[in-house]
Amino acid sequence: MNLEKILAISGKPGLYVLQVQTRTGFVAESLVDGKKITVNLKSNVSLLSEISIYTFEAEKPLSQIMQIIADKENKGQAISHKEDNATLIAYFKEILPDYDDERVYPSDIKKVLNWYNMLQSKGLLVDSVPAAVETEEVDSIVNETEVAAVDVPAKAKKVAKK
Repeated sequence: MNLEKILAISGKPGLYVLQVQTRTGFVAESLVDGKKITVNLKSNVSLLSEISIYTFEAEKPLSQIMQIIADKENKGQAISHKEDNATLIAYFKEILPDYDDERVYPSDIKKVLNWYNMLQSKGLLVDSVPAAVETEEVDSIVNETEVAAVDVPAKAKKVAKK
């Protein structure tokens, strides 16, 4: 999931897509109604790619949580964020059994599910290329380059006269 340009702005409902950066802030477009707003640098803005969920071992990036939800729901909608807290907690335990329930509140779970459903409805939940496939492609390109470099005969160097 590529969440690099998706923003959550404190005090504003929904999510925003970063459009243009300016001297005094940036312009963002709402995913809810499509309106563009200007946001100054003093606003509390979070990139979704920078958000993590606490687990007992370490923090888990939001993109991985979104991928787990997408896999569980076959890329469909998750349960509504308006469900009661007990239902939300039980659902989140299925997705991420080792999340730290003392530091992750029901309000956090509501945000994650609301964001997931919003991104899914807009078609912005795109699978990222798995690292293994990407590594294989890079290795094959490197091998082709090495073969091409071996096939080219080396030119004789000219020696400058003194």
